Amino acid sequence: MVGSYSVPEWLGRLKTDHYQRRISAQHLRDIHDVAIKAALKDQELAGLDIVSDGELRRDNDIDYLLAKIPGVRIGSLAKTDYYDYYDAEVTQPLPDLGSSGLQLVADLAFTRAHTDRPVKFSFTGPFSLSRRLRMADGVDQAELVLSIARMLNAEARELAKAGAHILQIDEPFLAGCPEQLELAVRAVNVVTAGVDAAWALHVCYGNRHARPLWEGHYDFLFPGILAATVDQLVLEFARKGPDDLRLLSEYGWDRAVGVGVIDVKTSEVETSEVVAARIRRALEFVPAERLFINPDCGLRHVPASAARAKLSAMVVGTVTVREEISGTARAGQAAGGEPRRRRPSSVSATKKAGMNHERTDR
Repeated sequence: MVGSYSVPEWLGRLKTDHYQRRISAQHLRDIHDVAIKAALKDQELAGLDIVSDGELRRDNDIDYLLAKIPGVRIGSLAKTDYYDYYDAEVTQPLPDLGSSGLQLVADLAFTRAHTDRPVKFSFTGPFSLSRRLRMADGVDQAELVLSIARMLNAEARELAKAGAHILQIDEPFLAGCPEQLELAVRAVNVVTAGVDAAWALHVCYGNRHARPLWEGHYDFLFPGILAATVDQLVLEFARKGPDDLRLLSEYGWDRAVGVGVIDVKTSEVETSEVVAARIRRALEFVPAERLFINPDCGLRHVPASAARAKLSAMVVGTVTVREEISGTARAGQAAGGEPRRRRPSSVSATKKAGMNHERTDR
């Protein structure tokens, strides 16, 4: 998974009912619990190695965090539709986070209590969060981004203590502001500093109502992204095509890569053969021991039946390529060649966490 999972129509209606004060906050919490358990079961049945809570407690990619950040003013908590963004602003520099934190540890604990598989826990990064905030005169954008990053770092430390296997920073707004890559990378490094966990960074072109917010190529990420202190870069390639894979080898990215092989902008289900072909193409640029397989982005807008089928195709296509790699290695040994050695991952934190999320070399 990249993060979010299919939001059933009934769940969307009930979320909106809450904002219209037709159901209580406790009722909605109980509903979220049920929905997350179902999402975990779907992922397990599909055969994923690493699962997520589907981000089903969150209305969108922004509000769940902004509402918890001290110093962010939200004029009204009511919404016409749950997926709408709050009208949020910052009128002065943000204060310290405080002892209550962002209250994400409870979400992780619930998820871990209902699956025996490693869990990826993701949250929107400081740069993208800042893009949904109106800033009063005198508020410096760079300092705002870094202040949010420091808060996320404090929360990430608690998540790591609570047993997070992999933490992922999502920066979907970065593609729309490529000139601010240096600031975004600085903020990412503040978030990850001193946190004992494996880190992924997801950069996509937006997924608002199953539509991209921007178009383009990942050229803007390089070489600046090399300075990011993360273990894995998670990018979309299914919808955009494989052309940008070349950037990974051209610029010497020597860490793990999460390669998107499932298009989340359509309900059409890829065949496992299509998935396998996309993985083989990725292997031309990323060695198997550093390759992770995932959808392009979150599956929030994909109907549940299609989401389940897409995940199953992703797993079957991955298994197909794994078997091809294993067969090639056995054939080499039978012909008297040296056995294929698994090169240790350059990502020590990934090894420590035992992550092999749809790894092609397993």
